[in-house]
Amino acid sequence: MKHTYHIHGMSCNGCRNHVEETLSKVKGVDTVEVNLEKAEAVIEMKEHIPIETFEKALEQDGGRYSIHMPGHHHHEHKKEKKPPIQGGTGTFYCPMRCEGDKTYDKPGDCPVCGMDLVEEQNLSKSSGEKWTCPMHPEVVKDGPGSCPICGMDLVPMKPETSAEEKTYQKLLKKFWLAVGFTLPIFLIAMSDMIPNNPLYRILSPTYWNWVQFALSLPVVFYATWMFFERAYRSIKTWNLNMFTLIGLGAGVAFVFSILGLLMPDFFPDQFKDESGAVHVYFEATTVILTLVLLGQLLEARAHSKTSNAVKELLKLAPNKATKVVDGEEKEVHIDAIELGDILRVKPGEKIPVDGIITEGETSVDESMITGEPIPVEKAVDDKVSSGTINGNQSFLMKAEKVGSDTLLSQIINMVNDASRSRAPIQNLADRVSSYFVPTVVIISVITFAVWAIFGPQPSYVFALINAIAVLIIACPCALGLATPMSVMVGVGKGAQNGVLIKNAEALEKMAKVDTVIVDKTGTITEGKPTFDHLGTFNDTYTSEQLLQYVVSVNANSEHPLAQATVQFGKENNIQILKTQHFNVVSGMGVEGKIKDAEVHLGNLKLMEKAKVDISNSMKEEVKKSQEQGMTVSYLAIDRVCQGYVSIGDKIKKTSAKAIKAIQDKGISVIMLTGDNANTAKAVAKELNLDDFKAETLPEDKMKEVERLQSEGKVVAMAGDGINDAPALAKSDLGIAMGTGTDVAIESAMITLVKGDLHGIVKARNLSEAVMKNIKQNLFFALVYNTIGVPVAAGVLYPIFGILLSPMIAALAMSFSSVSVITNALRLRTKSID
Repeated sequence: MKHTYHIHGMSCNGCRNHVEETLSKVKGVDTVEVNLEKAEAVIEMKEHIPIETFEKALEQDGGRYSIHMPGHHHHEHKKEKKPPIQGGTGTFYCPMRCEGDKTYDKPGDCPVCGMDLVEEQNLSKSSGEKWTCPMHPEVVKDGPGSCPICGMDLVPMKPETSAEEKTYQKLLKKFWLAVGFTLPIFLIAMSDMIPNNPLYRILSPTYWNWVQFALSLPVVFYATWMFFERAYRSIKTWNLNMFTLIGLGAGVAFVFSILGLLMPDFFPDQFKDESGAVHVYFEATTVILTLVLLGQLLEARAHSKTSNAVKELLKLAPNKATKVVDGEEKEVHIDAIELGDILRVKPGEKIPVDGIITEGETSVDESMITGEPIPVEKAVDDKVSSGTINGNQSFLMKAEKVGSDTLLSQIINMVNDASRSRAPIQNLADRVSSYFVPTVVIISVITFAVWAIFGPQPSYVFALINAIAVLIIACPCALGLATPMSVMVGVGKGAQNGVLIKNAEALEKMAKVDTVIVDKTGTITEGKPTFDHLGTFNDTYTSEQLLQYVVSVNANSEHPLAQATVQFGKENNIQILKTQHFNVVSGMGVEGKIKDAEVHLGNLKLMEKAKVDISNSMKEEVKKSQEQGMTVSYLAIDRVCQGYVSIGDKIKKTSAKAIKAIQDKGISVIMLTGDNANTAKAVAKELNLDDFKAETLPEDKMKEVERLQSEGKVVAMAGDGINDAPALAKSDLGIAMGTGTDVAIESAMITLVKGDLHGIVKARNLSEAVMKNIKQNLFFALVYNTIGVPVAAGVLYPIFGILLSPMIAALAMSFSSVSVITNALRLRTKSID
């Protein structure tokens, strides 16, 4: 029997092979065929095997992939990261994203491409500042204090060196050692160019060859041995990569040289010099390997700069706070803060956690999170975020979100996840890379054969040198790094400007968007509604009684409009009555029973649903408020309309300018709102918006998205991520608007921290800059190899007499990857405003 299952978590052929191998080992399985594009596994088995068996097999293999039956809703969950075993405070991943978002617990080499794994920058308890006793170093505390043994004041410990820095320092030591031994080898080899070589007066060429061999041993077997290990592993697993070519090229030259030393008579005369000694290539081997090591060193340093944005965010995280307990202030470590704790934030201090101000007022610099340089005024009941900087006044706050729940932690996690994700455009590079190394090896063999048969004397020497040059100059590494480096820098740049990118696909899609749908409340407007006035239609109830009904029924709702009336009621000491059978009618309003009376509060659609008669005179009176941009809700008691409540919500100062900037980019802007036509028309007129639809329910917004998509439009939906969930999910690109800790990070592909439409302009500019940078990198990498390989093969020799030395090829190869990273780093200085 055969069953088809969906596989989640695969991102490359390496993943596909791994899943196929794991599932095929399950007892009772005959054959397994895994399709990467469809994310499916077709499993043939003798008798039915429960899906739990396959789940267990994948879980025991590391839990990076999951399996489920077709038709079963699969919730993508965030994988819990295992704590690192050694070297650093985060997990490790391949910079070339060979296995997608797969991470490793300790530093080392990527099993697919052989590159050094990069450490993810994150917040953790171990990253906080530690304190120790100068007399008793075994005493380590999370914060300042006194030593429990000798009573001395504890002092801050030096921060642990990151795995990134350790890798760099290790490579640096190996590089200088390699240079120390390679330089004399190079000088000995180059002395042949000096007339009457003075070195040959000391020793014969054969002995100097032995000296070169001895000097090459530390370079080959210590400083650069890792390249041969990676090459061997790549061939063993058939994940052919850059190190395959380096290992083959340098290895052939080194082995040839050893054989030339040990068995000179085996080689024809054209390989020998005048003294009869075989010409060896120890200088080519060591120079090639040393230059490749230099390239790795420069890459390691450049890699550290690509994650600078996250590092800057990490610096924002404070490690201590002032806790107020029974009126007394006590300095505590950040990890000791619990929900509900009252904290004192002094002038100039970083705000320790997310919370709400309970006493005092101040201005807060939120530029590090929103990208906006102007400090924001804060007062009682205003929210503040971890990592932002207090102004010149002290205040008290209540902790509402701590640890990994804070906005800063969420941003850092999101940046890390997005940095490791793969953009669809990367599939091109992956397809090319899969055929790249075998093709280069074949070209190298053909090069050797052509030169050996048709080349000038000594033909075999030319053949060997050019074949090695072909192997060395080819660089699949530059091709593999082209996309992820740009994505990493771009995502970090966005985070610094208040634009959070969920994954690389979002960056690519944003550049293609031609239609933006925006919600009104909280997107175009400030999302901070205020009570304007209460209107009555008869004398059955007084204004105070009607207001009491409005406040009471709204007290059960979390909608911003409802909360505005409740807040007004509290300020005017309105007693809230008990509401029974309360119900929210999506997109219409609320209803319930108060004092045995049926109460309906909402728009015309709700009145029609409840069969409440609304006269033309009532509609005309309400229309006056609506034409001023107010949102109006009718109030019906026992199916009779008694009055209405008018709520105002100011349009954000930046909305008009942002919408014009979006339109100037050739993008259509459509406003969809659940509000009435008169209010929507007033708002649209103020913003110069021609295209808008009013009185739309959540399902209507989704249908509008579908209609636009059927016309071939690429649609982005900007909303609050809650009421607009269906449309956000259906759109090509969901953009969540939010401020402070309420930012809907998980609800959309792009989140604008400040909740400002200008963030869409930033996201578009960032997307265009990143995609342009990726295409530049891919072009450079492809053109480099397209030109470099033929030149190394010697195509210019018949016309121009130009040959490429393997040493020059090694230098070019090393700098090709570095240049790709350097180009990606230019994004850091790009303005996206």
